[in-house]
Amino acid sequence: MERPLVSVICLCYNHERFVEEAIESVLLQTYPHLQVIVVDDFSSDRSATVISGIVSRSSREIKYLPLQQNLGNCKAFNVGLKHATGDFIIDFSTDDIMLPNRVDEQVNFFLQQNEKTGVVFTDAVYIDERGIPFKNHFEHLFKKKLIDGVPTGDIFRNVLTTYFISSPTMMIKREVMESLGGYDENLAYEDFDFWVRSSRNFEYAFLNKRLTKVRKISGSMSSGWYEPGDPQLHSTYLVCKKAETLCRDEKDIAALRKRVLYEFRQSIFSNNKDEGRLFAQLLSLLGGLPFWCYGIQLLSHLPLPWSGIRKRYQQLFFG
Repeated sequence: MERPLVSVICLCYNHERFVEEAIESVLLQTYPHLQVIVVDDFSSDRSATVISGIVSRSSREIKYLPLQQNLGNCKAFNVGLKHATGDFIIDFSTDDIMLPNRVDEQVNFFLQQNEKTGVVFTDAVYIDERGIPFKNHFEHLFKKKLIDGVPTGDIFRNVLTTYFISSPTMMIKREVMESLGGYDENLAYEDFDFWVRSSRNFEYAFLNKRLTKVRKISGSMSSGWYEPGDPQLHSTYLVCKKAETLCRDEKDIAALRKRVLYEFRQSIFSNNKDEGRLFAQLLSLLGGLPFWCYGIQLLSHLPLPWSGIRKRYQQLFFG
């Protein structure tokens, strides 16, 4: 029996230093049934030249899609998704590295799950710009007491309240992507929205292995947290608004409310007052604005170093 086809959509934007190693890690997978799609999102460095060289000398077929303008992660991924024919999909950034057995291990594990399972995720090793490991994903979360277990199955409430999935480790059933219509192209980033929408109707399964090296680059979207005027924060608000329509009971609403309270605080501490007002309005719809929120809103008008306070808090408790 032929094993399922896996489509790996390799998304590149200014990854000249890393793209060759990243794509080679896909081509060297022990799993034989791969469709490799590379999307260059109009890189301004030499990424396109490096990719062209890989494509020309590779013995394996690579679908290369060099974009003629920069679209951003969500739109660029959807371009690749239109060409994907696999039973499973992997969204792979070309600054990360797959271990050779990643796809094989995930497919084997996926085939052992029930029909409701839409996503399999794993542990991850984080590496710096030089490729040197500096922490493990779940080991870090447990050490910081951010989680006391890895949620699986119906995780809708969990993804609302807690960050725990390393998105580069996910393998996604094609049916999930089709049901969502791909990523929401109105957003500045994709993973929170994907988790919320997909977990409403599909279950998640955890494979407790480290199969991906995830690179953390200074200045990248995933390397820090909100800055003043950060479009990611407004995208987070839009996802929370979507989540409101997906809540089915009071426990769902309580989970969403916890997330909105957190984002309200982040908005104030990062000097994003407009988003702070939006999250405050959403809190009112979800059961009322706590009294202390009014106090924080008033204090936010004082000339205090809110961003510095927030960064110090983030480093102390989450760094």
